Amino acid sequence: MNLNIKKNYKRTKNKILNTFTRFSISAFVLALFFYTAPIFINFADKNFNNKEFTNNSKNILNNTLNKRKTFEEDDTGQQSEEIDLLYDILEENNSEINLVRYTTSEINALFKEVKYDLEEVRDTKLVKPIDIGLLPNEIKNIDNTKKRKEMFIKIILPLIVKENNKIRIDRKRLFMILSKNSNTDIEKKWLEKKYKQYGVRQNDLSTLKVRMDEIPISLAIAQAAKETGWGTSRFALKGNALFGQWTWSGEGLKPKNAEKGEEHKVMKFHSLKLSVRAYLRNLNTHSSYKNLRKARTKLRNRNKPLDSIILSNHLDKYAETGSEYINVLQKIIKQNNLKDFDEARLLPSSKDLDSLI
Repeated sequence: MNLNIKKNYKRTKNKILNTFTRFSISAFVLALFFYTAPIFINFADKNFNNKEFTNNSKNILNNTLNKRKTFEEDDTGQQSEEIDLLYDILEENNSEINLVRYTTSEINALFKEVKYDLEEVRDTKLVKPIDIGLLPNEIKNIDNTKKRKEMFIKIILPLIVKENNKIRIDRKRLFMILSKNSNTDIEKKWLEKKYKQYGVRQNDLSTLKVRMDEIPISLAIAQAAKETGWGTSRFALKGNALFGQWTWSGEGLKPKNAEKGEEHKVMKFHSLKLSVRAYLRNLNTHSSYKNLRKARTKLRNRNKPLDSIILSNHLDKYAETGSEYINVLQKIIKQNNLKDFDEARLLPSSKDLDSLI
């Protein structure tokens, strides 16, 4: 009898102990869940649902500044459509503002009035902020080659410097954003706009940094000179197309020697400055010029100036003539001492100057 009581007592004791153990474990798990759930939710909200760049922007900046990593473009990035890359340019192309086409004599008078001299620019590296929207029709009638080249350079030089300035300012803003742990709504909207303009997928900051950069002024002048015959081509005079940029969706001029079945046109622009902007966007986004951008990044990482001769070596796909095209560009740069303009900066505009234009 006593033996049975002892067995029952032992069995009851074990049962109570097991129940208590299971209850304790369940209580611990439940408490752990309620303790960790807010932490996990906060983490997920910050890193997955929130678009602020809180993950690795500081690391990206440090790697950039310390040259520990050379950024290369992401091959898996999206190939944007022309209409997306140039949407801001195409919007301005539809502008209803009628630009005045000045004659060569009027433009020369303006240059004389503001004392705009290329030799002075070569020495001082300062450019008058003159914004001429259209080439003069008479430029093709200037028989003196030196004078024709001089007028062409004087017209497009301020435009190239100004558009490069915009990219430089954007690039500085990008570096500022990269240095922060989080970004404001305005900064995030700005980044979204730049991702679109540069054909970069969302949050791919390293590729955006590679693409958002300047093109040497001497290279831009040389390409414009080559593509337009120093401003005398039909595309330049009728379409403000300084760089012979093709289009399949925008307004353009059909090449006279186009073969049957070719659907492309040379893009037509409302003004010369839009042609410059589209050219810079083209070199900074098209896959054909990826090696140019890579070479430019290497120069940046070595604190070297952007050399137009070095970068021109990667423009073999710009024209059908390939390496011959590169040779022509380099001859234009050297024979016309165009590198003298690479460090040129735009003088501040004034009301007096604006009233003359």
